[in-house]
Amino acid sequence: MKTRGWAISATMMASALLAMSSAAQSSGVTGGGPAGVRAERVRPAAIRNAAPVVVELFTAQGCGGCIEANTAVERAASEPGVIALTYGVDYWDYLGWTDTFARPEFSQRQGAYRAALRQRGVSTPQVVIDGRRQVSGAHGLELEGAIVEETGRQSWPPQIEFRETGDRVGVGSGRAPVGGADVVAVTYTPGVQTVEVARGENRGREVRHVNVVREVRRLGEWRGRPVLYALPPARGGDAVAVLIQGKTDHRILGAAVRD
Repeated sequence: MKTRGWAISATMMASALLAMSSAAQSSGVTGGGPAGVRAERVRPAAIRNAAPVVVELFTAQGCGGCIEANTAVERAASEPGVIALTYGVDYWDYLGWTDTFARPEFSQRQGAYRAALRQRGVSTPQVVIDGRRQVSGAHGLELEGAIVEETGRQSWPPQIEFRETGDRVGVGSGRAPVGGADVVAVTYTPGVQTVEVARGENRGREVRHVNVVREVRRLGEWRGRPVLYALPPARGGDAVAVLIQGKTDHRILGAAVRD
């Protein structure tokens, strides 16, 4: 199934942001901000500083239906304001091809989303957006629409700031969810990598992956007050996405990338 290009969704995204900005200016208040902060008129800069949309793809090189999903997420990764991350899962290895990027903890992360999203089971390909909703990655138009909707959703994320030394990250104050949140560092290799599959459903095919995740590490807890966290060392060429994620519902409250 072929999907339309991202030009349409980019236009919709711009419209969503414009409508969001206009509504905020007409109301004249921020709403939903931390207690004790005086309400003031929202300016376009506040909209530009909204949290990016985090798109997490769970895929496998041995999954015949995953190649199209990989392509859809690769398109999404090129859009401004989107952090796309690809996790290889290992439960397709039984078909004869051992996924070169898969790790058991990535399958566990997908399983945690299954519980949070109240799904009966896990499936691939699966795309989880901001930890709030999921779509089949093979449905490109559905993915585009979900990203646009998340872009237009008003949020007031805590500030995330990487120190110049590159070894620490600060998370500012904000409204923490019930039960608190975890600060998670996702180390990944930016760009596209291609793997030629020798066995299994995709035998003889080249499978493309974008922003392949190498490691997921919990940095610590966040309960609404400013905290400084140590970042894991990254090999040359890798990037780190820092996610603030609810402990209970796994919703992503804020995210930023250190290149």
